[in-house]
Amino acid sequence: MYVRGVGPRVAEMLAEKGIQTAEDLLYHLPFRYEDRQNPRSLDELKPGEVASVIAEVRGAALLRTRRGPLFEVTVGQGRHALKCIWFNARYLEDKFHAGQTVAVYGKVEPSRSSSNFKMIQPQFEILPDASDDAETRLLEVGRITPVYESLGGSRLASRWQRKVIFNLLETVRGAVPECLPRELLARLNFPDRESSLREVHFPPEGTSFAQLQAFSTPAHRRLIFEELFFLELGLELKRRRMKQRAGIAFATTNKAREALREVLPFHPTAAQKRALGEIVADMREPAPMRRLLQGDVGSGKTIVALQAMLVAMENGYQAALMAPTEILATQHFLAARKLLERSSRKPRIVLLTGSLDDDRKRTNRGLIHRGEAQLVIGTHALIEEKVEFDRLGLVVVDEQHRFGVLQRFKLMKKPGPDGTTGPEPDVLVMTATPIPRTLALSLYGDLDLSVLDELPPGRTPIVTRRVPGERAHEVWDFVRKQVKQGRQAYIVYPVIEGAKDDQPELDFSHDPESAGEAPPERQTKTARKGKTAELFPASQEANPTAKSGLKSAVEMHEKLRSGPLAGLRVGLLHGRLDADEKEIVMRRFQRGETDVLVATTVIEVGVDVPNAAVMVVEHAERFGLAQLHQLRGRVGRGAAKSYCILLTGSRVSPLAEERLNAMVRTQDGFELAELDLAMRGPGEFFGTRQAGLPEFRVANLVRDRELLELAKQEAARFAQQPDTAVTHAERARVWARLKEAWQRRYGLVEAG
Repeated sequence: MYVRGVGPRVAEMLAEKGIQTAEDLLYHLPFRYEDRQNPRSLDELKPGEVASVIAEVRGAALLRTRRGPLFEVTVGQGRHALKCIWFNARYLEDKFHAGQTVAVYGKVEPSRSSSNFKMIQPQFEILPDASDDAETRLLEVGRITPVYESLGGSRLASRWQRKVIFNLLETVRGAVPECLPRELLARLNFPDRESSLREVHFPPEGTSFAQLQAFSTPAHRRLIFEELFFLELGLELKRRRMKQRAGIAFATTNKAREALREVLPFHPTAAQKRALGEIVADMREPAPMRRLLQGDVGSGKTIVALQAMLVAMENGYQAALMAPTEILATQHFLAARKLLERSSRKPRIVLLTGSLDDDRKRTNRGLIHRGEAQLVIGTHALIEEKVEFDRLGLVVVDEQHRFGVLQRFKLMKKPGPDGTTGPEPDVLVMTATPIPRTLALSLYGDLDLSVLDELPPGRTPIVTRRVPGERAHEVWDFVRKQVKQGRQAYIVYPVIEGAKDDQPELDFSHDPESAGEAPPERQTKTARKGKTAELFPASQEANPTAKSGLKSAVEMHEKLRSGPLAGLRVGLLHGRLDADEKEIVMRRFQRGETDVLVATTVIEVGVDVPNAAVMVVEHAERFGLAQLHQLRGRVGRGAAKSYCILLTGSRVSPLAEERLNAMVRTQDGFELAELDLAMRGPGEFFGTRQAGLPEFRVANLVRDRELLELAKQEAARFAQQPDTAVTHAERARVWARLKEAWQRRYGLVEAG
């Protein structure tokens, strides 16, 4: 439809922001609001609060400082003044003129100058004057005013959006179709769709300002629920359609049970028994299994998956395990071979990775094709077209979030020798990254969930300590002592060498301040010191090797080997080594031929060395919470007491402080995952596109947990039983809306 104010050029700019229809524009909601009915007066302001102020421009100036240009505007009310400061803001030089009325929004801070307070980098808007039309003045002042994220420079800023959206709402008045059943709206006490959109964009007088800022007005809740309802309804439909597909009904005979008992290296935990029971129950069903096995580092996922693969093999089918790295695939291969040596059946296991020589690859592909290989373990090499299975019955995907969604489906659809796909294999997805329930409901909502929430016996807690960088020499002394006692250690750095570019291991925490940009005055000395308890008593000595720059694995490997760790056998592992070199380095460490392994986060996933008892992470403030937890999980795998030491640089941002304190406080991966999700947001918890997580227009998975649970319940109810209170026309509208939403909004996540 034609939208007043949106011509061809503007339409192009909006399309770049994902706004392609009038509906998209209506669902582009304000990200905050300003109370311009009762704005704060300058004499009411208090330091530390975030406030919205309407005042008159008294003067403006561009100042030159050693750090670059600084633009300063003084606004006032009567004898009270407020100074507003923007850094590197030459573009503002012609924006402000004395006598203008402006709205500014930001954090109030004390000012040393004659003005009472100042705001640093406040958001601002120049308000209309007598020369503006009546409609503009109506939308800008004397009301709760919506504030939007810019859609393309000053041209498509908040004022433009308010006007265009107001006109659009007037154009469609009474004509916005309802997409939820009226019975559902009445039962949940939600307003209709058109009222909700109107009230979210232009809140009526009397609307709670606190609820608006928290996105919890009835109108907000209805629109959030709507988005989550259609997501969950699509996932529910996907689950139901999956159950209608032809799968393999595996039998669990006494012979299969005996095969499982033969390979168990220890008495399973209650969580392992429960998870295996859920998996085997799915495998017995004639529909394909789609299950997520989620467990913290060291919870014993691999042995559960191996038992499931044995069930498939005992039924005459092949099983495949796909891992994201060659190191992890090789480790799985060696572990499976060792465990299955106990089995009287002695199934044939083959490894298929990209670095194998061509003859070995050809031989292994032949064994897979003829069905002579019962268990196939490999990397993404398994999904190459040349690889054909004889009777593929079970697919296990390890560390699922490291694969694209389509890669999982490629392996599921592998053809047999006759070129047909036949019944679909069962799929078990594993992850050692604890996923908060809210994220699991949306990211893996088409999968049933099994959780390993306890560690096997014999796993000792890992002592975690923070140590400031200037005391690094104490850490190296501690490492030497541990090696002398027969233990091994990892030392991890955030980069391989030199600059940051082209370094896949560099996966920082998306904290803009973690790059050392936070000014020194924002750091607390007591927080930087950290408590190190009995492990490292207080010391005043400086670290002679400390430097302000970012340390790298290559540089520190040389320095440590010739300095603090001289005489020890120090290895080096990073992502730029080729597969054979990585394999050699890792094997030496696993066999105990290397005392200390200096590495990047390439060792984050899957390396299992029971004798490794110390994990040192340098520049720990630079790493994300999930990454730190994964690194810590590389130790504590044997009987010896293990340690994780977080060495920090001179500048630690408030967000990094929170991460480090959480690491010291708890080893519960699920608690850390919840905190990580809250700190980073769902879009960064996993790579959004890579993981298949939909991009929400209204909902936020951290904020809207309760509504997500409600949407899941209501979606299941709608799909399960036709409600007599819902008309045929309403049901048809819901299904039509679902089809449109899944095809256009959710990309890889298809409805059926």
